Amino acid sequence: MSAVPVAIVGASGYAGGELLRLLLAHPGVEVRQVTSESRAGEPAAAAHPNLRRRTTLTFSRMDDLHPCDTAFLCLPHGRTVEVIDGVLARSERVIDLSADFRLRRAEDYVRWYGFAHPRPDLLGAFVYGIPELHREAMRGARLVSSAGCNATAVILALHPLFKHGVADTRCTVVEAKVGSSEGGAGVSPASHHPVRANCVRSYKPTGHRHTAEMLQELGLSGDSRIHFSATAVDLVRGILATCHVFLNNRVDEKQIWKLYRQEYGAEPFVRIVKERDGAFRYPEPKLLAGTNFCDIGFELDGDGNRLVVMSALDNLGKGAAGQAVQAFNLMHGLDETAGLGFAGLHPV
Repeated sequence: MSAVPVAIVGASGYAGGELLRLLLAHPGVEVRQVTSESRAGEPAAAAHPNLRRRTTLTFSRMDDLHPCDTAFLCLPHGRTVEVIDGVLARSERVIDLSADFRLRRAEDYVRWYGFAHPRPDLLGAFVYGIPELHREAMRGARLVSSAGCNATAVILALHPLFKHGVADTRCTVVEAKVGSSEGGAGVSPASHHPVRANCVRSYKPTGHRHTAEMLQELGLSGDSRIHFSATAVDLVRGILATCHVFLNNRVDEKQIWKLYRQEYGAEPFVRIVKERDGAFRYPEPKLLAGTNFCDIGFELDGDGNRLVVMSALDNLGKGAAGQAVQAFNLMHGLDETAGLGFAGLHPV
């Protein structure tokens, strides 16, 4: 099979750079164009110095986007919906890494994002981008909307429990510790080094937008609740989501193991981690930097009613670029793991 020609729109940010790194090493891809409005005319390696001597691509403007098979959109939230028609006119397939088409209902954008969605006609056309949940819909699809990083960590952690009716859906409490790259490459007072370094800062204790994706993909409505909080910690990459799940009936760990093996036993990028001892007996984001893995572990509380599920991933990998490449492979009938073989580093 000849290499698939692709473009990365908005390629100067962190997600765009990670995507470029992965696609340059992908055996079935030819990256023909990278765009950036702020850095047009500059070499791609000027924004992504880790790619020195790996590419001679230069950033162009999005108005100069050439026809291609697949366009990866790494634009700010609210921008994709403004340009989607022009992109679709010049590309056969689109994988959008923004939030603009993740939610299926226009009213959810009013509630969670504070604006009336200008293209509600397209919301149902995009496949939600977690392959473990929507693999078959992705095969041959034209439009995929990649999931949010926090949403991916939480949805994968909870999906087996909610699917099989083990969890009491009326109250699930989740706290995610996240690295600084989740905030993007833009500079702000909160990202200033003396402020951001050595910190453990609660920055979104309620009302996080990714909660909408969790509710949607876990099939929750009515009285069902996920109480999600996000805390910034002194990491560059990584998310660790700690989910407190209250159970409908008493279960033992063997039953929980069976559920997770049933859902993820054959998955190439979900690993169940639960060792009896050692420093890494639970999921650890540090081990996942640069990978497309999501590691999930759990521990049952002594009274048998509360299950603590821990989920870790790289927010730029499985939470963004890696997952987009995984979707790309499915859309094109390629090996789902193509270009995603990096196993991570240890120690790091």
